[in-house]
Amino acid sequence: MFARLLTWLILGLFSFAVLLPAPVAHARERAPRVLDDIRHAQLPVEARETLQRIRTGARLPYAKDGTVFGNREGVLPSRPRGYYTEYTVPTPGSRDRGARRIVAGGDPEKSGEYYYTSDHYRSFQRIRE
Repeated sequence: MFARLLTWLILGLFSFAVLLPAPVAHARERAPRVLDDIRHAQLPVEARETLQRIRTGARLPYAKDGTVFGNREGVLPSRPRGYYTEYTVPTPGSRDRGARRIVAGGDPEKSGEYYYTSDHYRSFQRIRE
């Protein structure tokens, strides 16, 4: 009797486990990542203009520019909250802010630590001169 019950329990658990989705594999496919560096000259013209405004402290057009980027995805190097700030890179033809951003580390005007994303934080490229 006990052996039969144990067999049914094991089969039931196995059947249940087979039906569960595989979240780890799925998360890995969509996980944000830091890609290779991108040179300043390779950036879209709008990104170069935004970067120039960031470096000079010029007024930026979007209310969310200069706000804290939380790095919730954990893609960029781990730093205390408030270390990273984000800036919109205008996307021609977009009706909203679009997906392009520059994320600055440290003092945005002086640090020289900048990351570019063209796909709303799914991937980043470190900007190099």
